[in-house]
Amino acid sequence: MKKIRFLTSGESHGKALIGVLEGIPSGLKITKEDINHELKRRQLGYGRGGRMKIENDKAEIISGVRWGKTLGSPIAILIKNKDWENWKEGMSIESDQEGSIEPVTRPRPGHADLAGALKYNQKDLRNILERSSARETAVRVALGAVAKKFLFHFGIIIGSYVTQIGHIRLDIAKHKYAAFDYQKLFQLADESPVRCPDIETSQLMIKLIDETKQEGDTLGGVFEVIAIGVPAGLGSHIHWDRRIDALLSFAIMGIQAIKGVEIGEGFRMAEKKGSNVMDEIYFDEVEKLFYRKTNNAGGIEGGITNGMPIQIRAIMKPIPTLRKPLNSIDIITKQSFKATYERSDVCAVASASVIAEAVTALTLLDAFLDKFGGDHISETMKNYKSYINYLKEF
Repeated sequence: MKKIRFLTSGESHGKALIGVLEGIPSGLKITKEDINHELKRRQLGYGRGGRMKIENDKAEIISGVRWGKTLGSPIAILIKNKDWENWKEGMSIESDQEGSIEPVTRPRPGHADLAGALKYNQKDLRNILERSSARETAVRVALGAVAKKFLFHFGIIIGSYVTQIGHIRLDIAKHKYAAFDYQKLFQLADESPVRCPDIETSQLMIKLIDETKQEGDTLGGVFEVIAIGVPAGLGSHIHWDRRIDALLSFAIMGIQAIKGVEIGEGFRMAEKKGSNVMDEIYFDEVEKLFYRKTNNAGGIEGGITNGMPIQIRAIMKPIPTLRKPLNSIDIITKQSFKATYERSDVCAVASASVIAEAVTALTLLDAFLDKFGGDHISETMKNYKSYINYLKEF
């Protein structure tokens, strides 16, 4: 049974975004600054669009927290849309404002516009694009910030970095600390405009983004999310829908524009023999724990975490909203037109990596609380420490 549940609500140009997170034990210290820090990271990234110049996302915790600590009740978070001031009539809930702006009737290839209009019988595509917009991810990042803060109390750190934008790839092997010193990579990524931990590669990525912007086109890329400090035993092999790799893949694929997910070596395993893929097992006599010298499995075996860092790689397609619009068909007249252009990014891979951290945290926290339970954080900690001692005595 799921321990963590969350819902988000709101449209891109609506009044606000709202998120509700249920299942956080009481006693967790959390502030709006913890959440705003993650929201700021989401808005950064070279190649972002004009919307980021308008919005300066700030979270308002409206329930579930008292005097800086969680109560155990659902946590509700509100993020106001500053651009709402320009859309009060166009996005009004009142029927007398209907028709105050022209309907959108030219679907953009690659978006949910046409498929959503067909599914929900909408003649104005704005009724689809407002909710399908990646603007919704702001509130997922806010909820994920709470999950990250909880997991941090148990030594679990989640970070990310960009490894590819367009055809520009990071050679991670040249970093001597790349094997398992992920915190160094996280730090370097946060210092980069494109969240790439290598300065030279970052500069090449920025140059490519500038060139692509001049062409009126967009770029996708690849990023990695790493969770370190995750104990062995989260998830289960018992049923398909309890496998932690399946759950993490589901969460990452739920981010707009993500088209592929790998765990560990992923697709590269297809090129290798089994003896070069499996992570051999050793035992540390001092720490009294099993460990691996390699991590091809990405920290997960048989749907269960094995104590190694969890490594997730995701592929983001280029943003489908182009300054040089593609051919499309007007859904009313059925005539051929160029697709509607909505203000958009040139490249949002850096932002997607931060969003992926958030949904990874929410997924891991659900599995963590399923394993250790607790209605108060101190109870969870007691159960967790008991389990860690058990692992050392195994």
